Amino acid sequence: MKQTFVKAAVLACCMAAVGCKQAPMTMGPGEYAVMTIATTDREIPSNYSATIRGRQDIAIYPQVSGTISQLCVNEGQKVAKGQTLFIIDQVPYKAALQTAEANVEAAKAGVATAQLTYDSKKELFARNVVSQFDLSTANNNLLTAKAQLAQAEAQRVNAANNLSYTVVKAPTDGVVGTLPYRVGALVSASIPQPLTTVSDNSEMYVYFSMTENQLLALTRQYGSIAETLKSMPGVQLQLSDGSTYDQTGRVESISGVIDTSTGSVSLRAAFPNPNGLLHSGGAGNIILPSIYKDCIAVPQAATFELQNKVYVYKVVDGKASSAMIDVEKISNGREYIARAGLVPGDVIVAEGVGLLREGTPIVPKGQAAAAAAAAPATDESAAQTQTEKEE
Repeated sequence: MKQTFVKAAVLACCMAAVGCKQAPMTMGPGEYAVMTIATTDREIPSNYSATIRGRQDIAIYPQVSGTISQLCVNEGQKVAKGQTLFIIDQVPYKAALQTAEANVEAAKAGVATAQLTYDSKKELFARNVVSQFDLSTANNNLLTAKAQLAQAEAQRVNAANNLSYTVVKAPTDGVVGTLPYRVGALVSASIPQPLTTVSDNSEMYVYFSMTENQLLALTRQYGSIAETLKSMPGVQLQLSDGSTYDQTGRVESISGVIDTSTGSVSLRAAFPNPNGLLHSGGAGNIILPSIYKDCIAVPQAATFELQNKVYVYKVVDGKASSAMIDVEKISNGREYIARAGLVPGDVIVAEGVGLLREGTPIVPKGQAAAAAAAAPATDESAAQTQTEKEE
C-alpha cells in the first residue's frame, strides 16, 4: 500500500512538471535604450595619402664639362644661397679665358690701325689725292676691325662665364641631398644623375589627392574654390611612424585639372619645418577635418542598412517605426551625420535595432524598473487608506 502511494505521488509530480513546461508565458514589451535627437557640432577627420616635398627641390647639373677637383659639402649639410658645392677642373677654362683676353687686345690693336688708315685716307680724299674707292675701302676695314673686336669681347665673356661655371654654387638655401659623384669623376651637362639636389626645407609642401565627388562636396560647402582655400580649417600631418606632426598646415592650392586616369584632383598643403623633422621624399597622411555646425549625429549602432540605404527605428506611440535617413558620406566610424529624415525631438532606438521589427512595442530601458519600484509604494498607500476607512 505504501509503495502504491509513493508511485502515485511521483506520477502526480511528473504531470505537474509537464503541465508547467507547456504553460504559455506572457511576454511584455521589450526594454530598449532610446535617445532623443538633438543638434550638436561635430568635427570628423578624413585621411588622405600624401607625399612630402621641399618648397624647392633643385637638381644641380654642371654647365661645363670636366673632372671634379674639389667637393666642398657633405650629404645632408645645410647650405646658404651662393655657397660653393663643387669645383670642376679650372685649368682649361682659365687658359681659354686668357686666350680670349689676348684676342680682345689684338682686336683692339686692329681697330686702332684701321682707324688711323681711315683718318689718313679721309684727309687725302679731301685733297683729291685718293679716290672715293680708297676712302670707302678704308672705312670698311675699320668696320670689320670693330666687328672683330666685338666678337673677341663676346668670346672673352663666354670664356669668363665658363670659368665661373666651374664653381658650382647653391642656388638657394637648403639641405644637400646625395652626392653620387666624387673628386675625379668626369661630369658634363648631359650626365644621367644630377651632381646633387638642394632642397629648401624651411617650409614643406605636402601633396595629396581627393576624388572629384569629394572636391564637389567641398566646393558646395564653401561656395567656390577660392572660398574653399580661404575657409578650409587647418590640416594635420600623420607621419609614417603613426605619430602626428606638431605643426598645423594650410591647404594652399587645388589643381584646376582632374586626372582623367584616376578621377582625382591634386591639392597642396604647406607645413612649417623649423626643426627639420620633415624631409623631402617622405610619405604620410593628411588629416583633413570636416566641421559640421548644428548637425544631427546618429550612432551607427542605432542604424541598419537595407539595399544600401540607412534606416533607424523611431519610437512612435510606443512602437518601433522604421525611417530612412540621408547621411553624409564622411563618418568617423562611430556616428553618421544625418542630412534628412530626422528632426530634433525625435526619439529613436539607440541599440539592438537588429532584433526589432516594424511595430515592435518599445519600453525605454529603465522606465519599467522605475514603474515597478513605484508600484509597491502605491499598493501600501492604498492598503493604509482602506484600513483607515474600516476604522
